[in-house]
Formats: sequence, C-alpha cells, structure tokens
Amino acid sequence: MKVLVANLGSTSFKYRLFDLPSETQLARGGIDRIGQSGSACFVEIGGRREESTQDIADHAAAVQICLDHLTHPEYGCVKSVSEVAAIGFKAVVAGNLSGIRIVDDALLAKMEDLSDIAPAHNPMYAKAMRQLRAAFPQIPLVAALETAFHDTIPPENKLYAIPLEWSEDYEIKRWGFHGASHRYLNTRIAHLLGKDDLRVVTCHLGGSNSLCAARGGKSQATSMGMSPQTGLLQNNRVGDFDPFALPILLRKTGRTLTQILDDLSSKAGLLGVSGVSQDARDVEEAAAKGNQRAQLALDVFISSIRQYLGAYLTVLGGADAIIFSGGIGENSQQIRSGVCRNMDWAGIVLDEAKNKSLARGAEGCLSSSDSKTQIWVLPTNEEIVVARQTAHAVGLK
Repeated sequence: MKVLVANLGSTSFKYRLFDLPSETQLARGGIDRIGQSGSACFVEIGGRREESTQDIADHAAAVQICLDHLTHPEYGCVKSVSEVAAIGFKAVVAGNLSGIRIVDDALLAKMEDLSDIAPAHNPMYAKAMRQLRAAFPQIPLVAALETAFHDTIPPENKLYAIPLEWSEDYEIKRWGFHGASHRYLNTRIAHLLGKDDLRVVTCHLGGSNSLCAARGGKSQATSMGMSPQTGLLQNNRVGDFDPFALPILLRKTGRTLTQILDDLSSKAGLLGVSGVSQDARDVEEAAAKGNQRAQLALDVFISSIRQYLGAYLTVLGGADAIIFSGGIGENSQQIRSGVCRNMDWAGIVLDEAKNKSLARGAEGCLSSSDSKTQIWVLPTNEEIVVARQTAHAVGLK
C-alpha cells in the first residue's frame, strides 16, 4: 500500500511516498513559493532527481504536481493516482481532538478555532486540507496530531496552575508538540538497546526545539506548553516568557497586543538575542568571531536545555539515555558539548572525541565508557511515523 506523507508550510509542500508494510521510501519531493510566480519543484525517485519551475496557485495544485511526478510515464514510481491509498499530515494541534484522526469538518473547524495557538501551522494546514478534500475526494486524508504522543502525560505535569475551569472549559493545558519525532526516537533507542522499559530524555533541536521525558516509550513531560511558542527558546520564537511582562511592553512600546505577540513569535529566540540570525549555524559562526551577543544567545539556549534536562532527570528518576536530534541536535558539536558539560554528578559524561568525530547524518553513541547514562545522536524520521499512523487510521495492512 502506498501512503503519501505531507509536510506543509505557508508557501511550501514537502512530501514522501512510502510503500507499506515494508516502509520502503519510494519518492521524496518538495515545492516552494506556492502562490507566487516561479514555484520551485523537485522530486527524487530512485537515483533520479527532476527539477522544474512553474506557477502553482495553491496547495491543491501542489499536490496535483506531486501526483503528476509520481505517475510520470518515464520516471514515476506508481502507475496511477488510485495506488495512493491515503495522505497523512503531520498536523499540529486540535485541542481535545488529539490522536490520529481522519480529516473531517469537525477537525478542520477545531484546527481553525485554535489558529492563535499555532499561527504558523494551523491556518495553512486547515486551508490545504479543505482544498485537497475538494480536489481529491477519493483519497482519505489523515491528521497525525503533534500532540498525540503527549496524551500520556499525567495531570500533574500537564496542567497549569490556573482555575481548573479554564483547563476544562477552554482546554488551556500543556499539549506538547514534536510528537512524531519524540515517538520515533523512543522507538528507535528501544530497538538499539533491546529494551522497552527505558527512561529517555529526547532533545529535538532544530528550527523549533523541545525536550521530552519518556518512560517505557510513553511521554511523561515535555517542554512545550499549550503552544509551540513556549519552553526552550526557538529559532525566532521566545520560549518561556512571563505574561505579566506584556502590559509593560504594551505601555512602553505603544504597540498592540497582536504586534507584540507577533514579535515574540517571529523576532525573538536566537534571532532576538543574537541580533545576527535565527539559524544556529550563523550564530555559532558569529560567536566564534567574537560577537558577544551571538555567544550570549548560545549560552541562553544551552542553559534552557540544561534546566529542562535537570528537571526531567527528576521526573524520571534518572535517565538510561539522552538523545540529540533535529538539525541542531544532530550537527552541532558545540551545543551537545555545552549541554553535557559538568554533568558527571548525574552520571552523564560525554566523550568529546566521539562528539567531534561523528559523521554528519549518522547515528552514534557519544557517551564515555564511565558514563552511567548513554548519550546518543539519532537522526529523526517523523515521516515514517506519520506513514505508519496513517495506514493504521485507514485500516491498511
């Protein structure tokens, strides 16, 4: 059975096609600048890569281009669109409508109602899903909510200390995100170590960042809250922030609440502190050249990771493994070293030689021989998780 996994941005569409149950990746591709002139398209099938530039009006048109590539008579990997059994989406949040769900009117309405929580994700996902339902009614659409993995978090770690009625009536609680990534990493480390009852802290560090404490593959706590704006500082989002600072900012800056919230979600994080870039690679380079603000941004980032890591060691009663993943976690020797520095008191000892020699994109254990906790780098694979969940949701075998 063929399952298409879609990852949407406001003007982009990235996809992978899997054959299940073998989990073979048949194709991957992407389209940028949707809704603008000169959209850039590519597809990789086997060892062949095709690129083109054309005007693509919306996400429904982008999916049609994708299907045209996949069924191309010369280099395609499927004979007809009917071979695509379902399309799965790494959707973000729909409140109490969590889990893995067939896309319907109720789910779309809930996603649109919660657009304020995930303004960079929910609006375009809901819009694209509506377009695709109309354009391809024969293909089931499945939303694999990012919050689903965190449904197992106990109430004491999920609730804010607000009037309980707000949590119950308005769904104000720590939903958590990056669920597909944290799920994959826990599954992968259990396979590598041959144990299912592990205590694991996963560090998903990239453009968006979160930590998760899991026991036996089940989430117990996570750093993101009701929205992806909270927790660790992000590339351009604030992370943890005292809401009582808002009245001061409103009064002092003369800006509206909407403008301030936009600033906190687009001009903060690594970008805001460093004044250099939202890309950690640029910030590291600037710091290496003596830029003090860039170094401060890295210090704040590392400190925030260490604070959550310490908290999650308490939640789990120690850790059997710490996993770094995502673009930063997989590739930044400096961040990994900074996070693990002087953690021998907790049984966490990084082997700096292994840390520096790990090949880009490779899996590897970086802990020293005397470390009680294993330290791993594992490239994440959110798409295969969504493919599995999509197949299960539509009853594919």
